[in-house]
Amino acid sequence: MEFKHSKSQIHQYTLKGAITLIASLFLFVSCNKTLAQSFSSEDKKAIKLFEAAKENYDKHQLAEAEENLKKAIEKDPRFVEAHTLIAYIYLDQGKYESAKTAFENACQVNALLIPNNLFFLAELELKEGEYAKAKKHLTQFISTNPRDPSISERTDKNLAICEFGIESMNNPVPFNPINLGAEINSEHAEYFPCLTVDEDLILFTRRLPFPNSPQGFNEDFYVSTKSKTNEWTLAKNLGKPINTENNEGAPSLSADGQLLFFTACELYGDYGGGRKGFGSCDLFYTLKNGDNWEQPSNVGKTLNSPHWETQPSFSADGKTLYFIRGKRTRSGSRTGDIYVTELGEDGYWKTPSLLSPMINTSQNEESVFIHPDGKTLYFSSDGHIGMGGLDIFKTVKQDDGTWSKPINLGYPINTHKNENSLLVSADGNSAYFASDREGGFGDLDLYKFELPENLKPNPVSYFKGRIFDRDTKESLNAKFELIDLETGNLVVESYSNPGNGEFLISLPTGKDYALNASKKDYLFYSENFSLSNKKNEKALIKNVPMQKIKVGETIVLKNIFFETGKFELKPQSLVELNKLVDFLKANPNLKIEVSGHTDTVGNKDANLVLSDNRAKSVQSYLVQKGIELSRLESVGFGSSKPISSNDNETGRAQNRRTEFKIIGL
Repeated sequence: MEFKHSKSQIHQYTLKGAITLIASLFLFVSCNKTLAQSFSSEDKKAIKLFEAAKENYDKHQLAEAEENLKKAIEKDPRFVEAHTLIAYIYLDQGKYESAKTAFENACQVNALLIPNNLFFLAELELKEGEYAKAKKHLTQFISTNPRDPSISERTDKNLAICEFGIESMNNPVPFNPINLGAEINSEHAEYFPCLTVDEDLILFTRRLPFPNSPQGFNEDFYVSTKSKTNEWTLAKNLGKPINTENNEGAPSLSADGQLLFFTACELYGDYGGGRKGFGSCDLFYTLKNGDNWEQPSNVGKTLNSPHWETQPSFSADGKTLYFIRGKRTRSGSRTGDIYVTELGEDGYWKTPSLLSPMINTSQNEESVFIHPDGKTLYFSSDGHIGMGGLDIFKTVKQDDGTWSKPINLGYPINTHKNENSLLVSADGNSAYFASDREGGFGDLDLYKFELPENLKPNPVSYFKGRIFDRDTKESLNAKFELIDLETGNLVVESYSNPGNGEFLISLPTGKDYALNASKKDYLFYSENFSLSNKKNEKALIKNVPMQKIKVGETIVLKNIFFETGKFELKPQSLVELNKLVDFLKANPNLKIEVSGHTDTVGNKDANLVLSDNRAKSVQSYLVQKGIELSRLESVGFGSSKPISSNDNETGRAQNRRTEFKIIGL
């Protein structure tokens, strides 16, 4: 699997950037001093041509140097120094195959005369995935006892890459990529996909010819949705105000598709569409209102800097943002690191922090993607041992906040080329990527494949629908909170679309959750999701009518729990009870009646007493939390007010409930 970067958005890893600086150093350290004293050739004409070529090279006259060296080699095919110098020229010109041949010729004559030839030959072989050959030449190079610590370190890493590559190719992982089709892909390049959690919408970058641009192309966002037959519809340009005459790239959608982060880069002081930035590439965001996107805004100087910020990945929790910050090294190359930030309670971004050194290395990390489960992170790196170039890795956030050791996704997902920009579906089964492999529609196309089991994240389901006023049917912009019932931690925070009331909440499996929807002047909405023992929970599609606060209105508290036959509150009930406390404190004039209800199983009189005691337990907790007793009444109704059938367990579970009713304003 190979992905080619968009140069306007992403720094492109090349062998030239990795070795040319080292090559030029070694040319003079290991070549100049030796070659100035003696030569492997005794042919005077060849030596004279070589010295002329060396003078050309020092003056950066590469074409003349190459011509003289070819003549020198023609005079003496065993002239090691001439083969070596022409190899360096080919490196400078980016002619890697020719450079490899020249190094091979030099090593075939005398591999130990200029040992560094073995090193560079191995680097070029690694570039082509020739692991066995590279390993052989690196082993030879090590036997010469290289003195430079940086080269020794690089040699050790390259040898580890060779061994990993050989082992991985002998043990490939399942990989069967499928093109997403003509509705998504075109003759142009498509890359950087992102999905909503229900996989009903895909947004991606398309690179279009644009002669008036200094770069000759323009990057715009395109979007496609699923049809009723679950097929992608023809992708459409997202349009203004997001797409402009400048480039927009590296998009990241919120799980519900209502918030979009993306990258825009400065071109002659302009970020496109009148946007302002802080230098180089910056992160921007925009919100969806109904079917339209608002004017994008810069995320601010807390996140953006004079450096290069790109490739955002917004977590499904609605508050955590991962992104790449790139900086120039002293040699002029650019390396990226993964940063993370969170929205504070004040609605402002916190200062970003560098992700764990378990993930970030001294080299390049990019293409970060946080899965909707909130803890599985995929990223690309050339700093961890892999197949060579950029490989894709997976790491998992532990309960204590640390990250697991990254694991390589394996061959042929990763190859000796550059792999990045992996996107994994919410259910964890499918991964998406861009490739220019044969059989596509042209240039880069988007593909999907089934992830091997050990590379899958925790599956995520979802709850979607529309929230509205029960009486007027008017769409509402409400706040949703998904809370872990065991820990009380906020897992997801999001808002419904202010224009149409639509919402989409991710539900990571393996936990039990309370879901609360709230809006000023309305009773809050309560829902329970018990997913602790489920791996592949079906999505819940349900509209939510909200009730205005008025006397007589009742809601069921779906996250109040008791042991069978008992009235002591279970710890998991505290999440919902605290929401009720907050609601009552926000509405200090309200008076409520808390009522307990049972099913018909057991003794009728005993159930009546039990329901009354359960209502009193809730009342007592509210008083402990500062709610005046005068505002609270409690009553038990036993099984006398069912809301469902008592003939089956599903109905009986609904009848075993706690409610509250507004009895005074």
